[in-house]
Amino acid sequence: MEAAEHEQQEVSLNTQNLAGKYLTFALGKEEYGIGILKVKEIIGMMEITAVPQTPAFVKGVINLRGSVIPVLELRTKFGMPIKEYDDRTCIIVSEVQGGSGQIQVGMIVDSVSEVLNVRQEDIEPPPVFGGASVDTSNILGMAKMKGEVKILLDVEHVVSEGMLEHFQND
Repeated sequence: MEAAEHEQQEVSLNTQNLAGKYLTFALGKEEYGIGILKVKEIIGMMEITAVPQTPAFVKGVINLRGSVIPVLELRTKFGMPIKEYDDRTCIIVSEVQGGSGQIQVGMIVDSVSEVLNVRQEDIEPPPVFGGASVDTSNILGMAKMKGEVKILLDVEHVVSEGMLEHFQND
């Protein structure tokens, strides 16, 4: 019992400082949220230049007001089927910590929903799937809002996995 109690305390500490404002967006039927302080801007779809020798989930780069910014296809990153872009598809430009400081990265999402103020008591830790090899490392927590569950993403982790070594804004 002692080990289980310690693990539960650790989980509580991990979700303790997650309250705040989150930009929510849709990928398929799921709703996700990222901390509003990580969001630089939201832009419509634009010309994306493919870059060879990058992971499959890296769609390419865009030229945003003179800055070259890598763009992730979140559907591919999360193992979801690709969907044709429409007028609601957009790119969320986020700022993350890279090896040489802050870098901007775009993430393609199906649609942006709203900014929600998530209270600490509405957040639960990521689910544990027992012995199954389900990777929940991209998830900060699960927010229970308006009768639904929003998956709160750790943008730093989503972006850093196998990508930052390819792009550094020096």
